[in-house]
Amino acid sequence: MTATAQRPADPEQPSADPKTTAGGSASVRTRRIRETAREVLGYAEFRPGQEDAMKAVAAGRDTLAVLPSGAGKSAVYTVAGLLLDGPVLIVSPLIALQRDQMQRLEQLGEEAVGRATVLNSGLSALEHQAVLDGLRDGTVRYCFLAPEQLAKPEVVEAIRTSAPALFVVDEAHCVSAWGHDFRPDYLRLGGVVQQLGHPTVLALTATAAPPVRAEIVERLEMTDPAIVVAGFDRPEIRLEVEQHADAHGKHTAVLDRVTELTGRGSGILYSATRRSTEELADALAERGLRARAYHAGLRKSDREEVQRQFMADELDVVVATTAFGMGIDKPETRFVVHAEPADSIDSYYQEIGRAGRDGEPALAVLVYRQEDLGLRRFFAAGAPAEEELQQVAGLVQAGAAAGMDGVDVTDLREETGRAATPLVRDLNLLEQAGAVVLDDEGTAAPAPDAPPPGEAAAAARELAEHRIKVDESRIEMMRGYAETTGCRRQFLLGYFGEQLDEPCGNCDNCSAGLSQEQHTADADHPFPVDAVVEHSEWGPGVVMRHEDDRVVVLFEEVGYKTLALQAVLDNELLRARTDG
Repeated sequence: MTATAQRPADPEQPSADPKTTAGGSASVRTRRIRETAREVLGYAEFRPGQEDAMKAVAAGRDTLAVLPSGAGKSAVYTVAGLLLDGPVLIVSPLIALQRDQMQRLEQLGEEAVGRATVLNSGLSALEHQAVLDGLRDGTVRYCFLAPEQLAKPEVVEAIRTSAPALFVVDEAHCVSAWGHDFRPDYLRLGGVVQQLGHPTVLALTATAAPPVRAEIVERLEMTDPAIVVAGFDRPEIRLEVEQHADAHGKHTAVLDRVTELTGRGSGILYSATRRSTEELADALAERGLRARAYHAGLRKSDREEVQRQFMADELDVVVATTAFGMGIDKPETRFVVHAEPADSIDSYYQEIGRAGRDGEPALAVLVYRQEDLGLRRFFAAGAPAEEELQQVAGLVQAGAAAGMDGVDVTDLREETGRAATPLVRDLNLLEQAGAVVLDDEGTAAPAPDAPPPGEAAAAARELAEHRIKVDESRIEMMRGYAETTGCRRQFLLGYFGEQLDEPCGNCDNCSAGLSQEQHTADADHPFPVDAVVEHSEWGPGVVMRHEDDRVVVLFEEVGYKTLALQAVLDNELLRARTDG
Protein backbone atom coordinates (compact mmCIF):
# COMPACT_ATOMS: atom_id res chain seq x y z
CA MET A 1 0.00 0.00 0.00
CA THR A 2 1.19 3.51 -0.73
CA ALA A 3 0.09 6.74 0.86
CA THR A 4 -0.15 8.58 -2.43
CA ALA A 5 -3.71 9.05 -3.70
CA GLN A 6 -4.64 8.08 -7.22
CA ARG A 7 -5.53 10.96 -9.50
CA PRO A 8 -9.17 11.04 -10.59
CA ALA A 9 -9.67 9.13 -13.82
CA ASP A 10 -11.94 10.15 -16.67
CA PRO A 11 -15.28 8.62 -15.68
CA GLU A 12 -16.41 8.49 -19.31
CA GLN A 13 -13.48 6.30 -20.33
CA PRO A 14 -14.58 2.62 -20.37
CA SER A 15 -12.35 -0.02 -18.85
CA ALA A 16 -10.06 -2.03 -21.09
CA ASP A 17 -12.40 -5.00 -20.72
CA PRO A 18 -15.95 -3.64 -20.33
CA LYS A 19 -18.18 -5.78 -18.14
CA THR A 20 -21.44 -4.00 -18.80
CA THR A 21 -24.16 -3.83 -21.40
CA ALA A 22 -25.13 -0.29 -20.46
CA GLY A 23 -24.32 0.26 -24.09
CA GLY A 24 -23.68 3.02 -26.54
CA SER A 25 -21.33 5.95 -26.61
CA ALA A 26 -20.50 8.21 -23.71
CA SER A 27 -23.14 10.70 -24.83
CA VAL A 28 -25.80 7.97 -24.98
CA ARG A 29 -24.86 6.77 -21.49
CA THR A 30 -25.02 10.32 -20.16
CA ARG A 31 -28.47 10.86 -21.64
CA ARG A 32 -29.77 7.56 -20.24
CA ILE A 33 -28.33 8.34 -16.79
CA ARG A 34 -30.02 11.73 -16.70
CA GLU A 35 -33.33 10.35 -17.96
CA THR A 36 -33.28 7.54 -15.39
CA ALA A 37 -32.38 9.86 -12.53
CA ARG A 38 -35.18 12.23 -13.49
CA GLU A 39 -37.82 9.52 -13.96
CA VAL A 40 -36.96 7.34 -10.97
CA LEU A 41 -35.54 9.77 -8.41
CA GLY A 42 -37.06 13.03 -9.62
CA TYR A 43 -33.60 14.57 -10.04
CA ALA A 44 -33.49 17.85 -11.94
CA GLU A 45 -29.74 18.09 -11.28
CA PHE A 46 -27.00 16.08 -9.60
CA ARG A 47 -24.99 16.75 -6.49
CA PRO A 48 -21.20 16.99 -6.87
CA GLY A 49 -19.66 13.70 -7.91
CA GLN A 50 -22.90 11.78 -8.44
CA GLU A 51 -23.09 11.94 -12.22
CA ASP A 52 -19.36 11.30 -12.69
CA ALA A 53 -19.61 8.16 -10.55
CA MET A 54 -22.70 6.97 -12.45
CA LYS A 55 -20.95 7.49 -15.78
CA ALA A 56 -17.92 5.53 -14.67
CA VAL A 57 -19.98 2.58 -13.42
CA ALA A 58 -22.18 2.56 -16.53
CA ALA A 59 -19.01 2.48 -18.64
CA GLY A 60 -17.86 -0.66 -16.84
CA ARG A 61 -15.20 1.04 -14.71
CA ASP A 62 -14.42 -0.07 -11.21
CA THR A 63 -15.11 3.13 -9.28
CA LEU A 64 -14.24 4.60 -5.91
CA ALA A 65 -16.64 7.44 -5.09
CA VAL A 66 -15.87 9.63 -2.08
CA LEU A 67 -19.02 11.69 -1.62
CA PRO A 68 -19.92 13.73 1.49
CA SER A 69 -22.50 12.49 3.97
CA GLY A 70 -25.97 13.37 2.75
CA ALA A 71 -24.75 13.72 -0.85
CA GLY A 72 -26.81 10.83 -2.19
CA LYS A 73 -24.33 7.96 -2.46
CA SER A 74 -27.18 5.45 -2.79
CA ALA A 75 -28.42 7.26 -5.89
CA VAL A 76 -25.23 6.19 -7.68
CA TYR A 77 -25.91 2.46 -7.48
CA THR A 78 -29.68 2.94 -7.85
CA VAL A 79 -29.38 4.69 -11.21
CA ALA A 80 -26.32 2.87 -12.55
CA GLY A 81 -27.81 -0.47 -11.49
CA LEU A 82 -30.88 0.12 -13.63
CA LEU A 83 -28.65 0.51 -16.70
CA LEU A 84 -26.79 -2.76 -16.13
CA ASP A 85 -27.80 -6.29 -17.10
CA GLY A 86 -27.80 -8.29 -13.89
CA PRO A 87 -28.45 -8.00 -10.15
CA VAL A 88 -26.76 -5.43 -7.92
CA LEU A 89 -25.14 -6.56 -4.65
CA ILE A 90 -24.67 -3.95 -1.92
CA VAL A 91 -22.38 -4.92 0.95
CA SER A 92 -23.35 -2.88 4.01
CA PRO A 93 -21.98 -3.33 7.55
CA LEU A 94 -25.12 -2.95 9.68
CA ILE A 95 -28.43 -4.79 9.44
CA ALA A 96 -30.31 -1.60 10.43
CA LEU A 97 -28.53 0.30 7.65
CA GLN A 98 -29.33 -2.46 5.13
CA ARG A 99 -33.02 -2.30 6.01
CA ASP A 100 -33.07 1.48 5.79
CA GLN A 101 -31.45 1.42 2.35
CA MET A 102 -33.79 -1.32 1.15
CA GLN A 103 -36.85 0.59 2.35
CA ARG A 104 -35.71 3.68 0.42
CA LEU A 105 -35.62 1.60 -2.75
CA GLU A 106 -39.00 0.06 -1.96
CA GLN A 107 -40.49 3.54 -1.64
CA LEU A 108 -39.54 4.17 -5.28
CA GLY A 109 -41.76 1.25 -6.29
CA GLU A 110 -40.95 -2.20 -7.60
CA GLU A 111 -42.13 -1.20 -11.07
CA ALA A 112 -39.51 1.56 -11.17
CA VAL A 113 -36.47 -0.17 -9.68
CA GLY A 114 -37.34 -3.87 -9.37
CA ARG A 115 -37.39 -5.95 -6.23
CA ALA A 116 -35.00 -5.13 -3.36
CA THR A 117 -34.21 -7.49 -0.50
CA VAL A 118 -31.71 -8.22 2.26
CA LEU A 119 -29.55 -11.27 2.97
CA ASN A 120 -28.41 -11.43 6.58
CA SER A 121 -28.42 -13.53 9.73
CA GLY A 122 -31.88 -12.29 10.68
CA LEU A 123 -33.52 -14.44 7.99
CA SER A 124 -34.82 -17.96 8.42
CA ALA A 125 -33.29 -20.74 6.30
CA LEU A 126 -36.29 -20.64 3.93
CA GLU A 127 -36.14 -16.85 3.58
CA HIS A 128 -32.39 -17.03 2.99
CA GLN A 129 -32.83 -19.57 0.20
CA ALA A 130 -35.65 -17.54 -1.36
CA VAL A 131 -33.34 -14.54 -1.71
CA LEU A 132 -30.65 -16.64 -3.42
CA ASP A 133 -33.28 -18.15 -5.73
CA GLY A 134 -34.53 -14.65 -6.55
CA LEU A 135 -31.03 -13.54 -7.52
CA ARG A 136 -30.64 -16.55 -9.81
CA ASP A 137 -34.00 -16.21 -11.56
CA GLY A 138 -33.68 -12.45 -11.94
CA THR A 139 -36.63 -11.45 -9.75
CA VAL A 140 -34.32 -9.72 -7.24
CA ARG A 141 -32.67 -6.58 -8.64
CA TYR A 142 -30.93 -5.18 -5.53
CA CYS A 143 -29.65 -7.32 -2.67
CA PHE A 144 -28.23 -5.83 0.54
CA LEU A 145 -26.01 -8.13 2.56
CA ALA A 146 -23.45 -8.11 5.35
CA PRO A 147 -19.84 -9.06 4.53
CA GLU A 148 -20.14 -12.07 6.86
CA GLN A 149 -22.53 -13.68 4.38
CA LEU A 150 -19.73 -13.77 1.83
CA ALA A 151 -17.63 -15.96 4.12
CA LYS A 152 -19.95 -18.85 3.21
CA PRO A 153 -18.82 -20.70 0.06
CA GLU A 154 -22.37 -21.83 -0.75
CA VAL A 155 -23.59 -18.21 -0.69
CA VAL A 156 -20.77 -17.02 -2.93
CA GLU A 157 -21.40 -19.86 -5.38
CA ALA A 158 -25.14 -19.13 -5.49
CA ILE A 159 -24.45 -15.45 -6.15
CA ARG A 160 -21.86 -16.32 -8.81
CA THR A 161 -24.43 -18.29 -10.81
CA SER A 162 -26.69 -15.21 -10.81
CA ALA A 163 -23.99 -13.26 -12.73
CA PRO A 164 -24.14 -10.01 -10.75
CA ALA A 165 -23.50 -6.88 -12.80
CA LEU A 166 -22.45 -4.56 -9.96
CA PHE A 167 -20.74 -5.23 -6.63
CA VAL A 168 -21.19 -2.24 -4.31
CA VAL A 169 -19.17 -1.82 -1.11
CA ASP A 170 -20.89 0.77 1.08
CA GLU A 171 -18.93 2.42 3.90
CA ALA A 172 -15.83 1.27 2.02
CA HIS A 173 -13.43 2.87 4.51
CA CYS A 174 -14.18 -0.20 6.67
CA VAL A 175 -11.79 -2.14 4.42
CA SER A 176 -8.81 -0.01 5.43
CA ALA A 177 -6.68 -0.15 8.55
CA TRP A 178 -6.21 3.58 7.92
CA GLY A 179 -9.98 4.11 8.04
CA HIS A 180 -11.96 5.13 11.11
CA ASP A 181 -14.18 2.05 11.33
CA PHE A 182 -11.94 -0.82 10.23
CA ARG A 183 -13.74 -4.19 10.00
CA PRO A 184 -11.80 -7.37 9.25
CA ASP A 185 -14.87 -8.94 7.59
CA TYR A 186 -14.34 -6.47 4.74
CA LEU A 187 -10.90 -7.93 4.00
CA ARG A 188 -12.30 -10.94 2.15
CA LEU A 189 -14.27 -8.84 -0.32
CA GLY A 190 -11.47 -8.53 -2.88
CA GLY A 191 -11.24 -12.30 -3.13
CA VAL A 192 -15.01 -12.57 -3.38
CA VAL A 193 -15.03 -10.13 -6.29
CA GLN A 194 -12.62 -12.41 -8.14
CA GLN A 195 -14.70 -15.51 -7.32
CA LEU A 196 -17.74 -13.78 -8.79
CA GLY A 197 -15.92 -13.14 -12.06
CA HIS A 198 -15.07 -9.52 -11.20
CA PRO A 199 -18.34 -7.67 -11.80
CA THR A 200 -17.96 -3.91 -11.87
CA VAL A 201 -17.01 -2.74 -8.38
CA LEU A 202 -18.36 0.47 -6.84
CA ALA A 203 -16.81 1.49 -3.51
CA LEU A 204 -18.64 4.25 -1.63
CA THR A 205 -17.55 6.27 1.39
CA ALA A 206 -18.07 9.74 2.83
CA THR A 207 -14.61 10.31 4.26
CA ALA A 208 -11.43 8.82 2.84
CA ALA A 209 -8.03 10.45 3.20
CA PRO A 210 -5.43 9.61 0.52
CA PRO A 211 -4.01 6.50 2.26
CA VAL A 212 -7.53 5.17 2.83
CA ARG A 213 -8.36 5.55 -0.87
CA ALA A 214 -5.16 3.74 -1.83
CA GLU A 215 -5.90 0.83 0.49
CA ILE A 216 -9.54 0.54 -0.61
CA VAL A 217 -8.40 0.14 -4.22
CA GLU A 218 -5.75 -2.40 -3.21
CA ARG A 219 -7.90 -4.45 -0.83
CA LEU A 220 -10.88 -4.67 -3.19
CA GLU A 221 -8.55 -5.59 -6.09
CA MET A 222 -10.10 -2.88 -8.23
CA THR A 223 -8.96 -2.77 -11.85
CA ASP A 224 -8.00 0.59 -13.44
CA PRO A 225 -10.50 2.40 -11.18
CA ALA A 226 -12.05 5.78 -11.70
CA ILE A 227 -11.54 7.84 -8.54
CA VAL A 228 -14.36 10.33 -8.03
CA VAL A 229 -13.80 12.66 -5.09
CA ALA A 230 -16.38 15.36 -4.41
CA GLY A 231 -15.45 18.30 -2.20
CA PHE A 232 -15.19 17.54 1.51
CA ASP A 233 -16.04 21.06 2.59
CA ARG A 234 -19.14 21.56 4.72
CA PRO A 235 -19.05 25.38 4.96
CA GLU A 236 -22.32 25.53 6.90
CA ILE A 237 -20.63 23.89 9.93
CA ARG A 238 -18.73 26.37 12.11
CA LEU A 239 -15.65 24.82 13.72
CA GLU A 240 -14.55 25.69 17.25
CA VAL A 241 -12.20 24.30 19.90
CA GLU A 242 -12.39 25.24 23.59
CA GLN A 243 -9.12 24.75 25.46
CA HIS A 244 -9.17 23.82 29.17
CA ALA A 245 -6.37 23.11 31.61
CA ASP A 246 -8.15 21.08 34.29
CA ALA A 247 -10.68 18.25 34.21
CA HIS A 248 -13.30 19.92 36.41
CA GLY A 249 -13.31 23.13 34.37
CA LYS A 250 -13.63 21.14 31.16
CA HIS A 251 -16.50 19.05 32.50
CA THR A 252 -18.42 22.17 33.50
CA ALA A 253 -17.68 23.78 30.13
CA VAL A 254 -19.12 20.76 28.29
CA LEU A 255 -22.36 20.98 30.25
CA ASP A 256 -22.59 24.77 29.84
CA ARG A 257 -21.96 24.66 26.11
CA VAL A 258 -24.46 21.90 25.41
CA THR A 259 -27.09 23.63 27.54
CA GLU A 260 -26.56 26.83 25.57
CA LEU A 261 -26.63 25.11 22.17
CA THR A 262 -29.91 23.30 22.75
CA GLY A 263 -31.51 26.72 22.32
CA ARG A 264 -30.69 26.32 18.60
CA GLY A 265 -32.16 22.83 18.30
CA SER A 266 -31.19 19.24 19.01
CA GLY A 267 -27.70 17.82 18.83
CA ILE A 268 -25.21 15.12 19.76
CA LEU A 269 -22.61 15.11 22.55
CA TYR A 270 -19.86 12.53 21.95
CA SER A 271 -17.83 11.13 24.83
CA ALA A 272 -15.12 8.46 24.89
CA THR A 273 -16.48 5.94 27.42
CA ARG A 274 -19.80 4.34 28.26
CA ARG A 275 -19.60 5.54 31.85
CA SER A 276 -18.98 9.16 30.87
CA THR A 277 -21.97 9.17 28.49
CA GLU A 278 -24.26 8.15 31.33
CA GLU A 279 -22.76 10.65 33.77
CA LEU A 280 -23.05 13.52 31.28
CA ALA A 281 -26.60 12.56 30.30
CA ASP A 282 -27.63 12.51 33.98
CA ALA A 283 -26.00 15.91 34.59
CA LEU A 284 -27.75 17.45 31.58
CA ALA A 285 -31.08 15.95 32.66
CA GLU A 286 -30.60 17.58 36.07
CA ARG A 287 -30.37 20.90 34.22
CA GLY A 288 -33.79 20.24 32.71
CA LEU A 289 -32.71 18.99 29.30
CA ARG A 290 -34.20 15.97 27.56
CA ALA A 291 -30.97 13.94 27.44
CA ARG A 292 -30.26 10.22 27.15
CA ALA A 293 -27.12 8.14 26.86
CA TYR A 294 -26.39 5.81 23.95
CA HIS A 295 -23.63 3.19 23.88
CA ALA A 296 -23.02 -0.40 22.84
CA GLY A 297 -23.53 -1.67 26.39
CA LEU A 298 -27.25 -0.85 26.35
CA ARG A 299 -29.88 -3.39 25.38
CA LYS A 300 -30.76 -3.30 21.70
CA SER A 301 -34.32 -2.19 22.52
CA ASP A 302 -32.99 0.73 24.59
CA ARG A 303 -30.64 1.83 21.82
CA GLU A 304 -33.48 1.69 19.30
CA GLU A 305 -35.71 3.74 21.60
CA VAL A 306 -33.06 6.45 22.07
CA GLN A 307 -32.58 6.65 18.30
CA ARG A 308 -36.35 6.82 17.76
CA GLN A 309 -36.72 9.63 20.31
CA PHE A 310 -33.88 11.59 18.74
CA MET A 311 -35.32 11.29 15.24
CA ALA A 312 -38.80 12.26 16.55
CA ASP A 313 -37.52 15.47 18.26
CA GLU A 314 -38.28 14.04 21.68
CA LEU A 315 -34.71 14.64 22.89
CA ASP A 316 -32.60 17.78 23.12
CA VAL A 317 -29.34 15.86 23.07
CA VAL A 318 -28.05 12.31 22.76
CA VAL A 319 -24.87 11.70 24.77
CA ALA A 320 -23.11 8.93 22.90
CA THR A 321 -20.01 6.94 22.21
CA THR A 322 -19.11 6.33 18.59
CA ALA A 323 -21.69 3.51 18.65
CA PHE A 324 -24.18 6.26 17.72
CA GLY A 325 -23.04 6.86 14.21
CA MET A 326 -23.40 4.95 10.97
CA GLY A 327 -26.89 5.23 9.54
CA ILE A 328 -27.94 8.20 11.73
CA ASP A 329 -29.41 10.83 9.42
CA LYS A 330 -31.28 13.73 11.01
CA PRO A 331 -30.73 16.69 8.67
CA GLU A 332 -31.81 19.36 11.17
CA THR A 333 -29.19 18.41 13.80
CA ARG A 334 -27.83 21.80 14.87
CA PHE A 335 -24.71 20.93 16.83
CA VAL A 336 -22.16 18.22 17.59
CA VAL A 337 -20.01 18.63 20.70
CA HIS A 338 -17.06 16.38 21.57
CA ALA A 339 -16.16 16.05 25.24
CA GLU A 340 -12.88 14.36 24.21
CA PRO A 341 -10.93 14.28 20.96
CA ALA A 342 -12.01 11.61 18.46
CA ASP A 343 -9.55 8.81 17.68
CA SER A 344 -8.70 10.38 14.32
CA ILE A 345 -9.53 13.21 11.96
CA ASP A 346 -11.44 10.64 9.88
CA SER A 347 -13.74 9.83 12.81
CA TYR A 348 -14.07 13.47 13.83
CA TYR A 349 -15.10 14.65 10.38
CA GLN A 350 -17.60 11.81 10.03
CA GLU A 351 -19.12 12.62 13.42
CA ILE A 352 -19.41 16.39 13.00
CA GLY A 353 -20.82 15.72 9.53
CA ARG A 354 -24.06 14.62 11.18
CA ALA A 355 -24.82 18.28 11.86
CA GLY A 356 -26.36 20.69 9.37
CA ARG A 357 -27.29 18.23 6.64
CA ASP A 358 -30.24 20.47 5.83
CA GLY A 359 -27.72 23.10 4.68
CA GLU A 360 -28.57 25.47 7.52
CA PRO A 361 -25.88 26.80 9.92
CA ALA A 362 -24.59 24.27 12.45
CA LEU A 363 -21.77 24.14 14.98
CA ALA A 364 -19.05 21.61 15.82
CA VAL A 365 -17.26 22.16 19.13
CA LEU A 366 -14.35 20.19 20.56
CA VAL A 367 -13.91 20.81 24.29
CA TYR A 368 -10.24 19.96 24.61
CA ARG A 369 -7.76 19.16 27.34
CA GLN A 370 -4.38 17.91 26.15
CA GLU A 371 -4.35 15.12 28.72
CA ASP A 372 -7.41 13.57 27.06
CA LEU A 373 -5.19 12.39 24.22
CA GLY A 374 -3.68 9.93 26.68
CA LEU A 375 -7.00 8.09 26.78
CA ARG A 376 -6.96 7.75 22.99
CA ARG A 377 -3.36 6.51 23.08
CA PHE A 378 -4.42 3.91 25.65
CA PHE A 379 -7.17 2.69 23.32
CA ALA A 380 -4.73 2.57 20.40
CA ALA A 381 -1.87 0.83 22.20
CA GLY A 382 -1.08 -2.79 22.84
CA ALA A 383 0.16 -5.26 20.23
CA PRO A 384 -0.47 -8.88 21.27
CA ALA A 385 2.48 -11.07 22.21
CA GLU A 386 3.72 -13.30 19.40
CA GLU A 387 3.38 -16.34 21.72
CA GLU A 388 -0.35 -15.61 22.18
CA LEU A 389 -0.89 -15.36 18.43
CA GLN A 390 1.02 -18.59 17.84
CA GLN A 391 -1.08 -20.40 20.46
CA VAL A 392 -4.35 -19.31 18.83
CA ALA A 393 -3.17 -20.20 15.32
CA GLY A 394 -1.96 -23.58 16.56
CA LEU A 395 -5.29 -24.40 18.24
CA VAL A 396 -7.23 -23.55 15.06
CA GLN A 397 -4.95 -25.74 12.94
CA ALA A 398 -5.13 -28.56 15.53
CA GLY A 399 -8.92 -28.47 15.33
CA ALA A 400 -8.79 -28.91 11.58
CA ALA A 401 -6.32 -31.76 11.91
CA ALA A 402 -8.79 -33.45 14.24
CA GLY A 403 -11.47 -33.27 11.56
CA MET A 404 -13.39 -30.28 12.92
CA ASP A 405 -15.04 -27.90 10.42
CA GLY A 406 -14.09 -24.99 12.64
CA VAL A 407 -13.16 -24.14 16.22
CA ASP A 408 -15.76 -22.19 18.17
CA VAL A 409 -14.47 -18.93 19.63
CA THR A 410 -16.06 -19.88 22.97
CA ASP A 411 -13.95 -23.05 23.02
CA LEU A 412 -10.86 -21.02 22.22
CA ARG A 413 -11.61 -18.74 25.17
CA GLU A 414 -11.79 -21.73 27.50
CA GLU A 415 -8.63 -23.27 26.10
CA THR A 416 -6.55 -20.09 26.23
CA GLY A 417 -8.13 -18.48 29.30
CA ARG A 418 -8.32 -15.18 27.44
CA ALA A 419 -11.11 -12.61 27.39
CA ALA A 420 -13.31 -12.25 24.32
CA THR A 421 -12.05 -8.86 23.10
CA PRO A 422 -8.30 -9.64 22.91
CA LEU A 423 -9.03 -13.11 21.51
CA VAL A 424 -11.18 -11.72 18.70
CA ARG A 425 -8.48 -9.12 18.01
CA ASP A 426 -5.92 -11.93 17.66
CA LEU A 427 -8.20 -13.86 15.32
CA ASN A 428 -8.76 -10.75 13.20
CA LEU A 429 -5.01 -10.21 12.91
CA LEU A 430 -4.47 -13.87 11.99
CA GLU A 431 -7.18 -13.57 9.36
CA GLN A 432 -5.41 -10.56 7.85
CA ALA A 433 -2.19 -12.57 7.87
CA GLY A 434 -3.87 -15.31 5.82
CA ALA A 435 -3.80 -17.89 8.61
CA VAL A 436 -7.45 -18.30 9.61
CA VAL A 437 -10.92 -17.70 8.21
CA LEU A 438 -13.73 -16.47 10.46
CA ASP A 439 -17.41 -16.95 9.74
CA ASP A 440 -20.47 -15.14 11.05
CA GLU A 441 -21.35 -18.04 13.36
CA GLY A 442 -18.33 -17.52 15.60
CA THR A 443 -16.02 -20.26 14.35
CA ALA A 444 -12.44 -20.12 13.07
CA ALA A 445 -10.86 -22.49 10.54
CA PRO A 446 -7.43 -22.54 8.87
CA ALA A 447 -7.24 -20.52 5.69
CA PRO A 448 -6.30 -22.31 2.47
CA ASP A 449 -2.50 -22.57 2.29
CA ALA A 450 -2.24 -21.24 5.85
CA PRO A 451 1.38 -20.76 7.00
CA PRO A 452 2.65 -22.63 10.07
CA PRO A 453 1.55 -21.09 13.40
CA GLY A 454 4.96 -19.52 14.04
CA GLU A 455 5.06 -17.75 10.68
CA ALA A 456 1.42 -16.71 11.01
CA ALA A 457 2.07 -15.25 14.46
CA ALA A 458 5.08 -13.26 13.24
CA ALA A 459 3.10 -11.83 10.30
CA ALA A 460 0.12 -10.97 12.54
CA ARG A 461 2.40 -9.26 15.08
CA GLU A 462 3.95 -7.16 12.30
CA LEU A 463 0.48 -6.13 11.16
CA ALA A 464 -0.43 -5.16 14.73
CA GLU A 465 2.68 -3.03 15.11
CA HIS A 466 1.93 -1.27 11.84
CA ARG A 467 -1.63 -0.53 12.96
CA ILE A 468 -0.33 0.92 16.23
CA LYS A 469 1.92 3.29 14.27
CA VAL A 470 -1.05 4.28 12.11
CA ASP A 471 -3.27 4.84 15.16
CA GLU A 472 -0.62 6.93 16.88
CA SER A 473 -0.15 9.08 13.81
CA ARG A 474 -3.90 9.65 13.56
CA ILE A 475 -4.05 10.72 17.21
CA GLU A 476 -1.17 13.10 16.52
CA MET A 477 -3.19 14.68 13.69
CA MET A 478 -6.15 15.07 16.05
CA ARG A 479 -3.83 16.93 18.43
CA GLY A 480 -2.73 19.12 15.54
CA TYR A 481 -6.34 20.06 14.78
CA ALA A 482 -7.06 20.91 18.41
CA GLU A 483 -3.96 23.04 18.84
CA THR A 484 -3.62 24.72 15.44
CA THR A 485 -3.60 28.50 15.26
CA GLY A 486 -4.41 28.38 11.56
CA CYS A 487 -7.76 27.93 9.84
CA ARG A 488 -9.34 24.77 11.20
CA ARG A 489 -11.18 24.08 7.94
CA GLN A 490 -7.95 24.29 5.98
CA PHE A 491 -6.47 21.78 8.43
CA LEU A 492 -9.37 19.34 8.02
CA LEU A 493 -9.54 19.60 4.25
CA GLY A 494 -5.77 19.31 3.94
CA TYR A 495 -5.90 16.03 5.82
CA PHE A 496 -8.19 14.67 3.11
CA GLY A 497 -5.93 15.97 0.36
CA GLU A 498 -8.08 18.97 -0.53
CA GLN A 499 -6.59 22.45 -0.39
CA LEU A 500 -8.64 25.50 0.58
CA ASP A 501 -6.92 28.52 -0.96
CA GLU A 502 -8.04 31.07 1.64
CA PRO A 503 -8.97 30.79 5.33
CA CYS A 504 -12.63 29.86 5.70
CA GLY A 505 -13.87 32.73 7.87
CA ASN A 506 -16.16 30.34 9.75
CA CYS A 507 -13.98 28.93 12.54
CA ASP A 508 -12.82 30.31 15.86
CA ASN A 509 -9.26 30.96 14.61
CA CYS A 510 -10.54 32.90 11.61
CA SER A 511 -12.80 34.96 13.86
CA ALA A 512 -9.79 35.73 16.09
CA GLY A 513 -7.69 36.84 13.12
CA LEU A 514 -5.08 34.09 13.59
CA SER A 515 -5.71 32.19 10.35
CA GLN A 516 -4.73 34.97 7.93
CA GLU A 517 -1.34 35.33 9.58
CA GLN A 518 -0.71 31.60 9.15
CA HIS A 519 -1.93 31.66 5.54
CA THR A 520 0.51 34.45 4.63
CA ALA A 521 3.41 32.52 6.15
CA ASP A 522 2.70 29.48 3.93
CA ALA A 523 3.29 31.32 0.66
CA ASP A 524 7.08 30.81 0.43
CA HIS A 525 7.38 27.50 2.25
CA PRO A 526 10.43 25.36 1.28
CA PHE A 527 8.20 22.23 1.21
CA PRO A 528 4.99 23.09 -0.67
CA VAL A 529 1.77 21.24 0.07
CA ASP A 530 1.47 18.07 -2.10
CA ALA A 531 5.25 17.90 -2.59
CA VAL A 532 6.63 14.34 -2.65
CA VAL A 533 9.52 14.08 -0.19
CA GLU A 534 11.86 11.50 1.32
CA HIS A 535 12.84 11.33 5.00
CA SER A 536 16.21 9.96 6.02
CA GLU A 537 14.60 7.39 8.36
CA TRP A 538 10.90 7.15 7.48
CA GLY A 539 11.19 6.99 3.70
CA PRO A 540 8.83 8.52 1.12
CA GLY A 541 5.88 10.73 1.96
CA VAL A 542 3.68 13.61 0.86
CA VAL A 543 3.52 17.08 2.44
CA MET A 544 -0.05 17.49 3.67
CA ARG A 545 0.00 20.90 5.36
CA HIS A 546 1.99 23.58 7.16
CA GLU A 547 1.39 24.41 10.80
CA ASP A 548 3.10 27.47 12.30
CA ASP A 549 6.81 26.54 12.23
CA ARG A 550 6.07 22.87 11.51
CA VAL A 551 5.36 20.75 8.47
CA VAL A 552 2.99 17.77 8.41
CA VAL A 553 4.00 14.85 6.19
CA LEU A 554 2.09 11.66 5.44
CA PHE A 555 4.68 8.87 5.23
CA GLU A 556 3.85 5.62 3.50
CA GLU A 557 5.08 3.41 6.33
CA VAL A 558 4.65 5.34 9.59
CA GLY A 559 1.67 7.59 8.85
CA TYR A 560 1.33 11.27 9.72
CA LYS A 561 4.27 13.06 11.34
CA THR A 562 4.57 16.69 12.42
CA LEU A 563 8.13 17.93 12.04
CA ALA A 564 9.79 21.13 13.29
CA LEU A 565 10.70 23.01 10.12
CA GLN A 566 13.94 24.46 11.48
CA ALA A 567 15.16 21.02 12.58
CA VAL A 568 14.29 19.63 9.15
CA LEU A 569 16.31 22.35 7.44
CA ASP A 570 19.26 22.28 9.85
CA ASN A 571 19.64 18.51 9.66
CA GLU A 572 18.50 18.02 6.05
CA LEU A 573 15.89 15.50 7.19
CA LEU A 574 13.73 15.88 4.08
CA ARG A 575 14.61 16.02 0.44
CA ALA A 576 12.34 16.59 -2.53
CA ARG A 577 11.72 13.55 -4.71
CA THR A 578 11.51 13.99 -8.45
CA ASP A 579 10.39 10.41 -9.15
CA GLY A 580 7.19 10.58 -7.02
